[in-house]
Amino acid sequence: MKVARFHAPGDIRIEEAPRPEGGLVIRVRNCSTCGTDAKIYKHGHHHLAPPRVMGHEIAGEVVGTGERVQVIAAIPCGTCAECRRGRMTVCPDQESMGYHYDGGFAEYMAIPDKVVAVGGVNPIPGGVSFAEASVAEPLACVLNGQELARVSDGDDVVVMGAGPIGCLHVRLARARGAARVFLADVNADRLAKAAALVEPDAVIDDDAVAQVLKLTGGRGADVVITAAASGAAQEQALTMAARQGRISFFGGLPKDDPIIRCDSNLVHYRELTIVGANGSSPAHNARALDLIASGQVPVADLITHRLGLDDVLEAIALVSRGEAIKVTIEP
Repeated sequence: MKVARFHAPGDIRIEEAPRPEGGLVIRVRNCSTCGTDAKIYKHGHHHLAPPRVMGHEIAGEVVGTGERVQVIAAIPCGTCAECRRGRMTVCPDQESMGYHYDGGFAEYMAIPDKVVAVGGVNPIPGGVSFAEASVAEPLACVLNGQELARVSDGDDVVVMGAGPIGCLHVRLARARGAARVFLADVNADRLAKAAALVEPDAVIDDDAVAQVLKLTGGRGADVVITAAASGAAQEQALTMAARQGRISFFGGLPKDDPIIRCDSNLVHYRELTIVGANGSSPAHNARALDLIASGQVPVADLITHRLGLDDVLEAIALVSRGEAIKVTIEP
């Protein structure tokens, strides 16, 4: 079979590999790409020991039965103290598809036993395509983030970052009952492209704090989600949040620059809540599929590019250049 294998930063090769046999094997139908794939291509990853088949947003058919399934990316151990408490997203022994195990940039893929053990192989509901199902993984992460930030009826929500994650945040916030959702980005072209698809109540392209305060009559936003790896966005989020507002630091910062300035008195006197968001659980993935199937969170139109496995480098380049919303590989 054909695979896309990472050997070193800047070195991903299309190669031939033995087709996996035994255990649970799927025929990969779609494996979508994300910004993490672009980062791995450029810099590698401390959890990825090459050579490794990349790809972690996976959907396909079980060999032998034809069952259509979506596969989780983040694999909790299921047995540690956090997992036993239901906190699988922060499992200290978490592993990942495409990092610790060969991923979905391949024609066929073996599903590790531990994925099955934690309920990480989800049936794809009828009417949901493989491409849509592959987007369930990032949507599951978005769902975890919005649950932690308690996005709910009547909220004014600001999403900072107009990439694919930001687009999913806009749509999920609406599905969760937000009154208004505003989308912000410093890249005007990316913002316009995303806004044309997800139609936020307003776009914010400059002086974000002032614009949010104006849109909310000086009150600020109930929820601010930083769906970008930006310390500046995190600092702005603190100053645009309403009293008892919730701020989600959804996008992680570069490891060499993770420190921001935080006015502790703002947090104290306005009773703000700052929450992190780290991946998703198997249950989040299953619920994300249901959100897609029910039409509450449409994703088909967010898939702007479909490429074959031979074109995986072009797919990563499209993501890196910000020229696509969602790029999916169809091996």
